[in-house]
Amino acid sequence: MKAVVVDNYNSIDGISIREIDTPGLAAGEVRVRIGAAAVGFVDGLKVQGLYQTKDPLPFVPGTEFAGTVEAVADDVGAFKPGMPVIGMTRSGALAEYISVPSAALKHLPPQVPFEAGASFQANYLTGLYALEARASLQAGEILLVLGAAGGVGIAAVQIGKLMGARVIAAASTPEKRDFAVGFGADQTIDYTKADWRDTLKELTGGHGPDVIYDPVGGEVSLQAFRSIAWRGRHLVVGFASGTIPALAFNLPLLKGGALLGVDLAQIQRREPETHTRLMAQLFDWLASGQLQPVVGKIVPFENFREAFKTMQSRSALGKMIIKLG
Repeated sequence: MKAVVVDNYNSIDGISIREIDTPGLAAGEVRVRIGAAAVGFVDGLKVQGLYQTKDPLPFVPGTEFAGTVEAVADDVGAFKPGMPVIGMTRSGALAEYISVPSAALKHLPPQVPFEAGASFQANYLTGLYALEARASLQAGEILLVLGAAGGVGIAAVQIGKLMGARVIAAASTPEKRDFAVGFGADQTIDYTKADWRDTLKELTGGHGPDVIYDPVGGEVSLQAFRSIAWRGRHLVVGFASGTIPALAFNLPLLKGGALLGVDLAQIQRREPETHTRLMAQLFDWLASGQLQPVVGKIVPFENFREAFKTMQSRSALGKMIIKLG
């Protein structure tokens, strides 16, 4: 089969598609013919060896995928050949086939295309875990989403609206801000302007945001926390700016505020009951049509580098999708 293979941690230009063996089936596994795979900011870090954990070389990148069950091990009963599924894995999604434990898969509702399914789990689970399980976002509260047009940002905009919050989307260009409004944001802010905190104060009537959803980091994070409401919650989701901010401890004291970490990689292992409950909620929303995953630009498999470069430039609207099937 064809797969993107990382032989050495390298720039995106140093990685190529080549032929490797189609994966076999171990006990408890399902082999999926991949129709679409997602590329997120973390995937770009992993191929360059810049992520906090490193995959053993060589490896096939990609953690989210959607496709059709091609074969199942004898001891697997929940899936049959021909079923549409979505899955998450540590690596291996940028290939024509993948074999994973059956527990890594979910049935994909028939009305949901592969491109939407591949963009669903990581971003929306991160958003719901952050806003519901960590921040306890309440209906009527003010939610500020930084980097609101990216994959994780736009998911938080949608989930915040489903939870009844007033959502203020912060993004750097008119196109990104319009994009966020199209998916439910009530108001927007250009956080590249020097006086953006003044605008935020006006929009909130001096109250400030009750919850800040922050996948950006850097100076904008520090400025956002300075504007947080009393007893506000600042969700640390990631550092797309490339800079990890350092917050003076007197600020949480003066604001009565809290910094709350959000690490998707640890949720299932450390909080399995919460993970199960949140995934059930997300799939209920997905099946009912209340939640429609945002699909960003779709690129063909042979142009996979374009997806990585778009994510790295922070110009993506929604999640980048690589189409295989």
